[in-house]
Amino acid sequence: MTGAEALVSTLADHGVTACFANPGTSEMHLVTALDREPRIRSVLCLFEGVATGAADGYARVTGRPAMTLLHLGAGFMNGGANIHNAKRAWTPMINVIGDHSVPHLRYDAPLTSNIMGLAGPNSVWIKSANHVSVTGDLAAEAWAASFGPVPGPVSLILPADSAWTEGATPGKTRAQPFLRAPDTALVEAAAKAVKSAKKPMILISGTALTGPGLGHAARLKAAGIRVLTDTFFPRQVRGAGIFAPERMQYFAEGAMADLEGTDLMLVAGTQVPVAFFAYPGKPSLLVPEGCTPMVLGGPESDSAAILEALADTMGLTEAAPAPTLEIPDAPTGALNAATIGASIARHMPEGTFVSDDGVSNGLPSFMMTGRARPHDWMMLTGGAIGQGMPLALGAAIGAKGRKVLCLTGDGAGMYTNQALWSMAREKADVINIVFVNHSYRILNIELARTGAGNPGRVAADLLGLGRPEIDWVKLSEAQGVPAVNATTAEEFDAALARAFSEPGPHLIAAHVPAR
Repeated sequence: MTGAEALVSTLADHGVTACFANPGTSEMHLVTALDREPRIRSVLCLFEGVATGAADGYARVTGRPAMTLLHLGAGFMNGGANIHNAKRAWTPMINVIGDHSVPHLRYDAPLTSNIMGLAGPNSVWIKSANHVSVTGDLAAEAWAASFGPVPGPVSLILPADSAWTEGATPGKTRAQPFLRAPDTALVEAAAKAVKSAKKPMILISGTALTGPGLGHAARLKAAGIRVLTDTFFPRQVRGAGIFAPERMQYFAEGAMADLEGTDLMLVAGTQVPVAFFAYPGKPSLLVPEGCTPMVLGGPESDSAAILEALADTMGLTEAAPAPTLEIPDAPTGALNAATIGASIARHMPEGTFVSDDGVSNGLPSFMMTGRARPHDWMMLTGGAIGQGMPLALGAAIGAKGRKVLCLTGDGAGMYTNQALWSMAREKADVINIVFVNHSYRILNIELARTGAGNPGRVAADLLGLGRPEIDWVKLSEAQGVPAVNATTAEEFDAALARAFSEPGPHLIAAHVPAR
């Protein structure tokens, strides 16, 4: 058995069933090892940022890490933005990074780089299999490390000579680490603090956003504790019949105004909230004056269990009501984010996974679908746009039998539109909605908020995508995904109904106003 075979078979033994790959010369023995491993489905991605984003989406819907295959340090850097997003989503992911053979490194070949230094900051675990004898054991260790103590991406570097040399053995099977159980003393202290607070709240993420977790959150809400999610969360089940927590506002001043008077901030499954960016004269930490934050458990914790323990400790039996099903009428007239959201609420089938990289146009769709058929919403946790289509690809591979809906801005979509090719090749059941406004619209908003001044010609050119305009229908069809333009609410509604009724990938270029 070669080192490559030991690595691949060990991951398969641990339940890894998908590999999103963009291999190079140093990974050829890994490619042939995958050829001989029927338990792992290998998906070619034309850009490493698609591979890493797809691995994120796969893990978010299955709860299990996928493997990526990346070519040296340069390949890791190409995939780095979506690894950053996955790290911020606490997504388990196993990045296998090929390297030059150990004896070859001394010659400083053109593709040589400090992979440890490049990959380390975005990895919760990183090691290099510098000898064939350790490849199997390190693969098992990498798998376990992706689950914790804090879940996230791991990086296993495989030098080419370790990959091609025989004499390896599979790694010993490891048990999956589990999320941390509630701290009884902390929960009791929180219950006592709630009783003396005038305006308590709890900020939740992680398992608290599953069906059972939200059921416990509804008990806290009924007792007068305000329940909020992070502005951007990895995954939340929502829709008719499911308790709907509020969502932390994005802009710092809006969040602080919304939280005014809060005197106790409990945190479960996430961290104390901070503003996405610094702004002149605005706070970084989103905790009102006079408010005491109390972290009951971070991303390493089972937040659903924390909510259950808190509600039980407080003796809570009643639950806040959940929204009832409400299907909007067919929208008419101008096409905009609100009418698009109405069409989504009308046609989205139960069980749909939504990948939201809609940037400035995503919020109305989120708001319009709160009473839609039950579905799961996945968000851009790390803020690096270009996640939407890759995340949707991976979700579709992992969630067989369930539709996936991708919302993306045209600027965000251009980062990783190569995902369309993989969707076509894999017959992935993804409906892509591209908000076409020929602009980085969110940056036009931020230009004013940061006090950078009025945009001149250069600034306008740096924030605009309309010269030349991108033809999304041609771009999509060139990669094998059927596509249509929609310029009115009626056209969009009909196109979305068609897309949901047919198998395989589709794209709708939704032309919305820039302002």
